[in-house]
Amino acid sequence: METYTLIVLLLAATIRVGTPLVLAALAGLFSERAGVIALGLEGMMLGAAFAAAAVSAVSGSAWLGLAAGVGAASLLALLLAFACVTHRGDQVVAAMAINIMVAGLAPTLALAWFDLGGQTPQLEGAHQRFTSLVWPWALQARRIPVPGLLYADLLSGHNLIVYFAAALVPASAWVLYRTRFGLRLRAVGENPTAVDTAGLSVTGLRYQAVLISGALCGVAGTYLSTAASSGFVHDMTAGKGYLALAALIFGKWRPWPTLGACLLFAFTDALASRLQGVALPLVGVIPVQFILALPYMLTVLLLAGFVGQAVAPRAIGRPYTKEK
Repeated sequence: METYTLIVLLLAATIRVGTPLVLAALAGLFSERAGVIALGLEGMMLGAAFAAAAVSAVSGSAWLGLAAGVGAASLLALLLAFACVTHRGDQVVAAMAINIMVAGLAPTLALAWFDLGGQTPQLEGAHQRFTSLVWPWALQARRIPVPGLLYADLLSGHNLIVYFAAALVPASAWVLYRTRFGLRLRAVGENPTAVDTAGLSVTGLRYQAVLISGALCGVAGTYLSTAASSGFVHDMTAGKGYLALAALIFGKWRPWPTLGACLLFAFTDALASRLQGVALPLVGVIPVQFILALPYMLTVLLLAGFVGQAVAPRAIGRPYTKEK
């Protein structure tokens, strides 16, 4: 029974850790399906995390923090689209410039505004943070080990953003494969010339895709600072934007396989946290540095040898110039 409890708790931790990865990976999915490389996920998430924590700390409202996080990430997405779509700049260089800019600007502003060493004030209470939602009869169900623990700890006990991320996966699949907008979005990432010939705006579709990407990164960054944590700290994304991009590639730019890749990376991260300080038979205590590197090692191994032929959208990274 103890092993069963540990497995359920590990799966619940996987869901919590995987939420920002799922949101960021779906953000990258919309962007890259439209032909714009999503290397700016890290910077948009970090900017949203700072904006959400700062506004929530000042206003006392987690919802205002969410609006600020989505707004900050959307502005960064708009800047990226302006550089890459309107002015046809190098998408990799522009995205990395945003990542570097936000990595330095966010802690600098936090230091100037709050004077707490580059952090925001600690968020306290249900008003400043997105706290866990307890489903009906969850406490009573915990007394029944097998089905009750699954209901009480695996399904119940997560915050609203976790459930939003879970619902977003089928919604994204429906939008991309069952709507006219999704068809046009995929077409502009494969053959923008044909889209232009059909009388549709390539620039407009790519702007919409990048702005959707920014909004989802805003939710992911808000989750990091106002749900998973209680404030903003320096470099709190810790490469999650790049992990999400790796999950997107591993999932071959499709929503459901991407979800599986995100959960796999999250499971490794959750397992690494459980293994810290644990002595294993014939091995002993595993060094903390090795445990912390597990998710990133798994990323390299999977992308190097197990992805197979991952065919990206044909027009990804290519600026489009309208033919006269």
